Amino acid sequence: MRIINSLTIAGTDPGGGAGIQADLKTFSALGAYGTTVITALVAQNTLGVQSVYELDPLFVAAQLESVLSDVRIDSAKIGMLSNAANIAVIAESLQRYPIPYIVLDTVMVAKSGDPLLSPESVSAMVEQLLPIVSLITPNLPEAAAILKCDIANTEDEMLWQGRALRSMGCQTVLLKGGHLNNEESPDWLFTSDGEWRFSAPRVNTRHTHGTGCTLSAALAALRPRYSDWQSTLPVAKTYLQKALMQADSLQVGHGIGPVHHFHQWW
Repeated sequence: MRIINSLTIAGTDPGGGAGIQADLKTFSALGAYGTTVITALVAQNTLGVQSVYELDPLFVAAQLESVLSDVRIDSAKIGMLSNAANIAVIAESLQRYPIPYIVLDTVMVAKSGDPLLSPESVSAMVEQLLPIVSLITPNLPEAAAILKCDIANTEDEMLWQGRALRSMGCQTVLLKGGHLNNEESPDWLFTSDGEWRFSAPRVNTRHTHGTGCTLSAALAALRPRYSDWQSTLPVAKTYLQKALMQADSLQVGHGIGPVHHFHQWW
């Protein structure tokens, strides 16, 4: 089987737990060759975000052209977009250079609570990216922000919101239920073929920095090897579950530390 080439379009994390750095670690751990396009330089650590430097959208477009005009890209993950101008150039590039599988991690807020996407850019993301990506992976606050409604407090409300997101033009929706604070963490996958519930026991660790980035990157790295999203998701979730279970073995920072991307080898 040929080696998968995956692309991550996201911001940076100097601490290595989220963003571009986490995506590359995830790609590597799951046997995919990683390529990158950086949307913003983020000064952050396990304690929070200190500063964001947004790159010129023309330079974001130049990076996209460099990669997509030269490298066969089998799958992509989109993370931090930062602003509407970046969204526009990314959408244009993806339409000129179609990629078989595109995962959009609807990043709006960092684990620390710091904003990573301006509110006025949410509508641009909905209008320009949701119709052309293969899968979106919102958590409950992100789904509520997209739908402009209250955050779901029950699985019944999750079901309604997942269906509503699909009706907005999303091909496939993975609605993550970690914010329900149940003993297990239920996720719901909504596709044109049906709806599936996936759950896993909560891992007792405070070190959850980069979980969303890691899951979406894992889905992008794995999807070309599986027949559909419902067979890809359990493999990606198992990888993340084990990375969370080993997170306490790392000693990175004084706050919310990263998951252990290389738990299989270290």
